[in-house]
This record gives sequence, structure tokens and C-alpha cells, in this order.
Amino acid sequence: MPAPPRRPTNFVEILEQVWWRLDAALDLEMIRWSAMLGALEALESGTTTIVDHHESPNAIEGSLSVIADACAAVGVRATLAYGVTDRHGPDGARRGLLENERFVRAGGRGMVGVHAAFTCSDETLEAAAALAKELGVGVHIHVAEGEVDRAAGWRLESLAAPDWLLVHCVHLDRDLPGTVVHNPRSNMNNAVGYARPARRSNPVVLGTDGIGGDMLEEFRLAYARLREDDVEAEPALAWTWLTNGYMIAPEAAGDMVVWDHSHADDAWWMAFTPGVRPVDVTIGGEQVLHDGVATRVDGAEIRAKAAEQARRLFARL
Repeated sequence: MPAPPRRPTNFVEILEQVWWRLDAALDLEMIRWSAMLGALEALESGTTTIVDHHESPNAIEGSLSVIADACAAVGVRATLAYGVTDRHGPDGARRGLLENERFVRAGGRGMVGVHAAFTCSDETLEAAAALAKELGVGVHIHVAEGEVDRAAGWRLESLAAPDWLLVHCVHLDRDLPGTVVHNPRSNMNNAVGYARPARRSNPVVLGTDGIGGDMLEEFRLAYARLREDDVEAEPALAWTWLTNGYMIAPEAAGDMVVWDHSHADDAWWMAFTPGVRPVDVTIGGEQVLHDGVATRVDGAEIRAKAAEQARRLFARL
């Protein structure tokens, strides 16, 4: 991947120089194989459900269906949203809202996505909230991830609802209804600060913000970050954040994962035992991983195709 035009030194510059440029370079074929690879790696980590917040401003229409089909081909569940933003003008925001609506109305499992309040006008935030209410789904939004979005609390206060996913909340200065999604690795990677989820009254779940699909690894990091902040904290709290994911995807509680470790349900043990991997995974009654190998798809082919699309993406950057 080529270096960005300028070396980013803060959160906004990381967005501008890396992620927003990458989003703009995506096309549907890149999205397809990126989703296939992400779903495969999640499955190989024992993760059976993906909650995705997607953006591809030059390939909006149909993008959620491409991701849904890719995840279904691998055999994992997906709850999807397109991240609406005004960064690409009012028409870009309109098309993003339409993609969320199209996908959900067509029977897709989804939410209404919003990139972050600081990239949206009040009118766009209100339109997203109204659409979600009309569709009977929640809003999936990044909230106060960096200092630049510190005003998100008061801007969303009159809109947020209990079925919203409030992602990050590092600099959120008030309580909002919804589930807080804590992303310790991403927050550390972008140097935005510690969210202190233990101090929130909201339900808290763990997320990766796209940095892999290994939720056990995210749990270990969440505990380490929690312990750094509070020496009396125990792994059980971070484990609760992990298992709270069943609130978002209740049917995942019926999935079966056989691990290569006999203490995989012990929070203290798992907090200090890296490298635990699934042997077999059964989702919805179908075994989709056997002896560590996906049964529905050819993992080597997916990785080869993904590498091809990565080279195309890098060339555009």
C-alpha cells in the first residue's frame, strides 16, 4: 500500500490521508473480495456474526448486497449499514440513505449507517434517524471518536434511541440511549484516547472497527486496557462486553464453536491465553468450519482473489 500524500500526525489527518482516500478508491469487485476475506477470517477466529459499517462513495448502489452475499457464501451472518456522510455533498448523503433503505426493504438484515456527526449536516442526521424509525431498525454511528466530534452528544441528544449502536464514545460528554460499542484496538491505533466504557450506564459490547474479526483477541486487549485504567478491574467485566454481543444477534447464542482449548469459557484463563483457535464451527445447524478449515468456500482462492483486488486498490491510491 503506498504511503499517504502527507504523513498524518493526528486523527483527522489519518482519516483524510488514509481511510477516506481508501474508501473513495473502492469498487464493487474490491468490496466483494474484501468482504469474503473478512468473513473467512472472522469464521477462522470463531466469530459467527459480523456487524459492518461500510463506505464506498464511488460504489454505493448495491454495495450492501455485495457484502451480504459474500458473508452468506462463507456461512457467517451479517448485519450491515452504509455510513451516510455529507463529505461528498448532498447527493452523496442522499444516495447513502437510499442504499440503506433499499437493502433493508429488500429483506436484508441491516441498520441505517451514519459515518459520524461531524461529517454530517443536522438535516442528514435527522433524515437518517427518521429513516431508521420508519424502517424499524436502529442507527449505526461513530460517536465522539476523536476531539473533532466532541459536539456529537448534544447534536444527537434529541435523535438517539435505545436501538442505536453508538460506536467509540471516547469523548462523549453525556448519556445517550443506545448500546455503546467499545473498540480498544482501533482507539489505540488512532491515538484518540480511552473510552472508559466501564463508567457508562449503557449496555457495552466489543467491536474491532474493522481491524480483524478475532473477538477473543479484542477481549484480551479490552481487559488489558481496562486494567491499565483500574487496577482492581477483573476480566469478567470485559468478558461481559464480549457476550453482550448476543443482544445484537440473539440467534448467534445458538451457534456452536469447538475450541482447541479446554478453558475457552473462563474469562480469567482466556485473558492470559492468546492464540486460542476454533476447531469446528456450526452456524444455524450447518457446520461451516471443520478441523479449522471452511467447508463452504476455498480459503486459498479467497485469499488469492483478495490479493488481486488489493493490488488494484493500491494502484488507485
